[in-house]
Amino acid sequence: MSTHAEPDVPRTAREVRLAGHLEGELTLGQFDLVEVPVREPGAGEVLVRTDHLSVAAAYQDLMKADCPLPMPPFQVGERLGGGAVGTVVRSGSPALSVGDQVLSMSGWGEYTTGPADGYFKIAPGLLPDPVYYLGQGTTAYYGMADIAKVGEGDVVFVTGAAGGVGSLAGQIAKHRGAAKVIGSAGSKAKVDYLVGELGYDAAFDYHDGPVVDRLRELAPDGIDVLFDNVGGEQFEAAVQVASPHARFALCGALSTQNGDAAAPRLDLMTAITKHLELRPFACYHTPEQIWAWTEHFAGWVREGTFVYPHTVVEGGIDVAADTLISLLKGAYTGNVAVRFP
Repeated sequence: MSTHAEPDVPRTAREVRLAGHLEGELTLGQFDLVEVPVREPGAGEVLVRTDHLSVAAAYQDLMKADCPLPMPPFQVGERLGGGAVGTVVRSGSPALSVGDQVLSMSGWGEYTTGPADGYFKIAPGLLPDPVYYLGQGTTAYYGMADIAKVGEGDVVFVTGAAGGVGSLAGQIAKHRGAAKVIGSAGSKAKVDYLVGELGYDAAFDYHDGPVVDRLRELAPDGIDVLFDNVGGEQFEAAVQVASPHARFALCGALSTQNGDAAAPRLDLMTAITKHLELRPFACYHTPEQIWAWTEHFAGWVREGTFVYPHTVVEGGIDVAADTLISLLKGAYTGNVAVRFP
């Protein structure tokens, strides 16, 4: 058990709490930045200084009273949850020592204290930087490998392909032998990024005319897999262009989450005659799911065959709320994290 304490641990630190359930567009009014005492760890606990905080679109849903996600929503007056990487600065547990880097869901605080089994020690050197652990690869890998079962020769369409999940999902499909991977995004710059940086075979801006026309142009023989983060018109188009027995991994519905479109309509007769397999899924980040992704991810990164698209925003707790709002407005590509000073 390590009881050594870093000399610069403050008496108080700041955290972000939910000021009120989200109704309508997310604004700074949903966030309360408060100062709280830094609690000493008890037996079996650790005190952790946050180094990086994950920022993800799913947090918007977790702020709603009627959260549609299969996980506990954020509670008014309590610290926002979410992925974080930090450093143990005091320990009352034999499992973790001062100086260990850890991954947790401890959320939006400069310092957090809790049971040691809620913090998972990061293996030194496995990935190039601790911030790599905050990506959404577990969801992307589970959806592509276990739900869509992408394999040799598949033609794959990924919606929202420049986002945190999509930017990884397309690369995973290529590594699993897909013959062609097509992505959609919301700007020419993002389209160029998908093809030029992430290895997508083709991509298009969904604003440039009917999606079904663009998809038919890029996949004249149909698509075998849809990895859908968006829903709406793009889902409807994929049904029309799908090959017989195509598999649809339904991961998200950003078009309706952000209030931009009505819920997608399923052309039931087309789905029936094509024998489409519609597979909505949620990733619970079980140890097995996390390890399946991390093992492949680390190997691909070592080989130099995988790009980890991410944005790191400097400024710590002061910029976390603004970063989430900007993310929801499409300001970033890939996975987004805030670095703490």
